[in-house]
Amino acid sequence: MGEDRRLVAVVALAQGMAAAHTPRESWRAAALGACRALSGGFAALSVWERDLGRLRVLVNVGDRAADEDEFPDAEAYPVHQFPEITEFLHERWVAGGEPNAWVETARGPAAGRPGYCHQRVAALRRRGRSSCVVAPIVLHGRAWGELYVARPVGAAVFDRGDADFATVLAAVVAAGLAQTERLEEARRLAFTDALTGLANRRAVDVRLEAAVERHRLEGIVVSLVVCDLNGLKRVNDTRGHAVGDRLLERFGSVLSLCGAMLPGALAARLGGDEFCLLAVGSPAGDVVDVADDLCRRAGELELGEGVACGVASTQDPIGPVTSARRLFRLADAAQYRAKAVRAARPVVAGRAGPDDPVVRLADEPPQERTAERRRFRGRR
Repeated sequence: MGEDRRLVAVVALAQGMAAAHTPRESWRAAALGACRALSGGFAALSVWERDLGRLRVLVNVGDRAADEDEFPDAEAYPVHQFPEITEFLHERWVAGGEPNAWVETARGPAAGRPGYCHQRVAALRRRGRSSCVVAPIVLHGRAWGELYVARPVGAAVFDRGDADFATVLAAVVAAGLAQTERLEEARRLAFTDALTGLANRRAVDVRLEAAVERHRLEGIVVSLVVCDLNGLKRVNDTRGHAVGDRLLERFGSVLSLCGAMLPGALAARLGGDEFCLLAVGSPAGDVVDVADDLCRRAGELELGEGVACGVASTQDPIGPVTSARRLFRLADAAQYRAKAVRAARPVVAGRAGPDDPVVRLADEPPQERTAERRRFRGRR
């Protein structure tokens, strides 16, 4: 491959990773870009999980064998089967050398070091490939994993020039992975409440919109629990905001614990003293049971005065739910009702008969609903 074509391939790889929106998309773009740049038939990206002592495959692309899934759940290999990921990098690179790529063939070593690796050679033969180039990926000054590109039988065997080019590609991949990490961290911060570590209101809005759309198209049950932590202002006024923050953190832990009883539920802090649980697919009865347990546990906290809890579920008689806003209004109105009557247990929208005050409040015009909420607040 000429220098101009290689430069174009490097740029294409970098652009593909930069355009990725998720780690999976970034991994796939890295493997595909390297595969094309090296005229390979197959490529994989793997990460070295030091704590588990294994090399785990993140993505396989190209002409995959029957046992090679694109995003494998459990394709991992003990690092002692591939000692170059540890010994070569430690002994050569850390000692002042470079994390250069090397080539293996179905008949043994070809170009580069560390040399013959029985497992790789056996894998090439088993999967009908003639050669592979392996490039270590170094991220933040540490061995992160490896880029692997193979060619099928009948194709030209990789040479020293290919190995050198793979080293360059691995550096580009490392830069792309670092960018992906930064973006993921930014996304995590954007959707996480800094104090409690729970999801924040933005995360709830995004997840709830998607859940209600699934309900509309598939009929899946969507339930929302909205909670208002009682007594936070009194704790802040009498014992200080640091103690108030501890109460918020402690209740956040209780909410997370209870939410774990509902598969896939999202536990979130909406802001101030308001929290919520979003459950998708769980029966309404299970959600109410969890909300009941949440009220009980909140009442047992050393600080605060328990919690006012409202529940709204598409499985209950609350009328059509065609928007996330309506389900939120229903759960919010149920929570206000619980606050007004000082309920020790959750109030559930739609379960008080045809003229359910919660449903009526949720469906009132905004001005009337605001006035009613003020009356509720006056009863605190």
